[in-house]
Order: sequence, then C-alpha cells, then structure tokens
Amino acid sequence: MTEKHPITARKGMVVTNHPLASGAGAEMLLAGGNAVDAAIAALFTLTVVEPMMVGILGGGIAHLRLPDGRHLVVDGLATAPGSARPDMYRTVSDTLPDYQETEGRANHLGPLAMAVPGALRAWCHTLARYGTMRLADVLDPAIRCAARGWRATPYLADAVGDNAAELARDDGLAATFLPDGRPLRAGERVVRADYADTLRLISADGPDALHDGQLGDALAAHMRAAGGLITAADLRGVSPIEREPIRASYRGHEVVGPPPPSSAGVHIAQMLNVLEGFDIRGLGAGTPDGAHLLAEVLKMAFADRAVATADPAFVPVPVARLTSRDYAALRRGEIDMARARDWSPGPGLLESPNTTHVTVADGEGTIIATTQTINSLFGARFTVPGTGMIANNYMYNFDPHPGRALSVAPGKRVFTSMAPMIVLRDGAPVLALGLPGGLRIFGSAMQAIINLVDHGMTPQEAVEAPRVWSQGHLLELEPGIPAATEEALLARGHRVLRVPAIGGGTGAVAFGAGGSMTGAACWRADGTPVGIGGGLARPGVRFVPEQRP
Repeated sequence: MTEKHPITARKGMVVTNHPLASGAGAEMLLAGGNAVDAAIAALFTLTVVEPMMVGILGGGIAHLRLPDGRHLVVDGLATAPGSARPDMYRTVSDTLPDYQETEGRANHLGPLAMAVPGALRAWCHTLARYGTMRLADVLDPAIRCAARGWRATPYLADAVGDNAAELARDDGLAATFLPDGRPLRAGERVVRADYADTLRLISADGPDALHDGQLGDALAAHMRAAGGLITAADLRGVSPIEREPIRASYRGHEVVGPPPPSSAGVHIAQMLNVLEGFDIRGLGAGTPDGAHLLAEVLKMAFADRAVATADPAFVPVPVARLTSRDYAALRRGEIDMARARDWSPGPGLLESPNTTHVTVADGEGTIIATTQTINSLFGARFTVPGTGMIANNYMYNFDPHPGRALSVAPGKRVFTSMAPMIVLRDGAPVLALGLPGGLRIFGSAMQAIINLVDHGMTPQEAVEAPRVWSQGHLLELEPGIPAATEEALLARGHRVLRVPAIGGGTGAVAFGAGGSMTGAACWRADGTPVGIGGGLARPGVRFVPEQRP
C-alpha cells in the first residue's frame, strides 16, 4: 500500500513538490503551452511557496527530451565568484563526518557561503529557446501567489521551526517566516509582497534585472557591505551551458542523465553497470543482501566521485573510464557480500539537500526533468534587503581543502548530485524522474530505477519504497527497512543510522501504451501530480441554435 496515489492522463502531466506549483504548470498546459512553459512556471512558483528549497538566486540543471527525440542538459549551476580562492576557508577536519565543515561555518552561512547564481538566466534561456510562451505569462502564477499569499504547509512550517534561530538573524527572513517573533505555523497565510515586486521587475526586464540591472546592483551592494565576494561583473558573466547527456544501458533500457559537473549521469551509469552483474530481483528489495549490495556500490561511487567528478572546464573527468564495462567488472570483483568494506578510488582515476524537482511531460513529446536549489534549507540564511530574494549557500558544495578535484577556484561551477533522469526502452521514454536531497540524490534516483526495472514495482511504489544511503561513514536506513535487515547489516560490519527520510520527494512520470502518462510523487515532500485530460472540441463541430416554430 502506497501513501500517495498516482494520476494517469494523456494530454500532459506535471509533478512538483508543491500543489500550487503543480497547478501553475498545469495552467500553462491548459493555456496551450508545452512542457517547458509548464516547468518554468512551476519553478518560479516554487520560489514563492517552497522558499526554503529553491530561488532565483540558486542554480540547477534541466534535462530535456524534445519531440524529435533529442536529449540535452541545460546547466545553470552556480559558480565560485571571481575573487574566490582555494584557501578561503579554514577547515576543521580532514575526515568524515566533519570534512566539509569550516571555522565559523563560513562556507555554510552568511555572505561567504554564496556562489554566483545561475538559475534565473538558465530558466529564461530554456524558456526562450524551447518554450512557447512569454516570460510574463509563466511568471504570472508566481506573482499572484507572492502578492496574494498562500497557506503554509506543515512541511514549510517544520522547516521554519527547525531553523528559526538562524532565520531570526536576517530581517527579511524574520519578517516573513517569524511573524510576531515566533515560527510560522501550518495553515497561516504567507504574503511576500517584496518578492512579488521582484518578480514583476523580472517580468518587465527579463533576467537582466538581476544580471545587469536593479536587482543585481542591490545584490552587489549588499555583498560589499556584508563582506561577500560577488560583484556586478560576476553577475554579468553568468551564462548557462547546454551539454550532451551521459547514456548507459541497463537490462535492455537506456538510462540518460546529466554529465559533469553533475555526478548523477556518470555514477548512476557506474553503479548500474556494477549491479547488472547481480540478480537484483532475486536478492529482493529491503533484504540484507539487497541493502548490503546497494551500500557497497554507493560507497564505491562516492570514493571515485571525490577524486574524479568536477567541473570539466577545470578537471579532466574520466567519463569513459568510470562508465566502462571493464571498470565495472573490476569494481564488482572487489565487493564482498559477507562484509562491509572501506572503499578507495579505483585505479586509473585522477587524484586531485535540500532542493526541489519538477518533472513535466506534454502530449506532443516534450519532457523536462529539472532539479533546482539554493542548496541548504533557506540557503545561506539571508536575503538581499528589499527584494525578498534568498541567497544560496552553494559554496558549501566545494571541497574547502585546497588542492583537490572539488576545491574552490574562481569561476568554477559547483559539482552537484542532481539527477534529472530519463529512462528509455527501444528509443521510447519509459520514465522521467528526479528529486531533491543533496548528496543523497543520485543514489536515491538509482534505487527508484532498479525498483521499476528489477523489482517490477509500479511507478508509485518505486518512488515511495524505502531507501538506503552511504558515502562511507554511516549506512543510513529509512523506517521501512526491516529490523531483521538492520541486524544483518550490523553483523556484516556496517555502522547503521536510522533516519526519518533519505533524500527528498521524488517526482516521476512513467509512460505507457497509447500515450498514457502516470504521475507519481512520494511521501517525503508535498509532491503533487496533476494530469491533463480532455481537450478541445472535435474539429468541425458546430452549435446548432434551437429552431423557433
């Protein structure tokens, strides 16, 4: 029994992590727009109603499949400011779990945690090139929500409550999310009038409002006053990159995902190549052997990722090596099904969570799966005064230690675990999905794929099934993993931690016979699928007036 229910339709499907954002996307489809129009409208609305996760000062990637069958990835990831440097933070540890931490949490909170945002420019580029509607039209639902207000969900209220102390330090965040000095409650109305004005300015001036205009001037001025690094020149230099995706085969399916600096395409391909040598269906879902194998391939992938997957403009990523069958066979041979092991990077490699996701398909063959974020909950925990814009803390994604593949460098794109994936069979789409969740994203996306392909789950079951995750320190288990499995994993040497959820809410669209689409969203977020049926009148239909006697 699943917690949520899927939706099936034929004219279009929108799956986002908030009902109002799904409604905004559906509004575009109903108005004659395509999947890209719907996705961008949904993303702008999510910046209003899911502000702890996504914003125009964030970054992300979009995976598109066009009606002619072509796939492309629009990289709108954030970049390190031009004056950033590898030794700009003081680190506190060289080992997990504190490896990423710095003194004063400077890479996590405040102005030095903010990277140069790429989201707005990329969304507008994607809309202009692959959509059909005006920017002003797709912004309209977001402006309405911000200006008129909406009711806070328990999900948002919990996020505010958990971060109230840090939100209170910023006047803009406190005014919106801490009314009368206490955390916002579920069901209370939230109005973001200053952010509505910001969106109206973007509607009128386009992305240049931020990248070469009034909003950018306000951001650069705040950076100067607060000790941040981002300048007006940094903002003017932002440009999305269109990339070719990574393709892998798995049990008769083609799995297509984003390339570096995203980890997903490379390391999902790597893990699936390894797993294809095992009888995954026979091992079972949630069993000791099944969970142990997933843990080992996840640790393997993270060991390789640490030294090999980064911005390809700065680090020559060995994609062919990581995704080859020979390399998978080599790594597969290192797995001990009886014992957990520590993993090091494989031979031949170079040495050196909080997000949102939208999946949309239309009736004409366009599919877009896009993952976007301001990185941590409420990003760097500050706003640009007077604008309602919430800063990202994307600098936390870089390795704060100098001299590594993932270290800070001026202009370097952040690496990411975002996994907007599309699975094909015989060239036709079978599944499109993605999710938020930081480091836990691509491992969770991989598990959803094997749930569908190997375990024969329905789309809804595949996205809701319990997950496991590890990057080598602890093995996290969701509540749905049986106690007997946990005991067996402990006996094999895993250090186990029970957690309420791994990653965030998955949004998926599965494609069936006759053009049917099934939208599925899991229990880990406010995800809501909205399907479009019906349509316009049959051509040639005429209304015949009643004849008077």
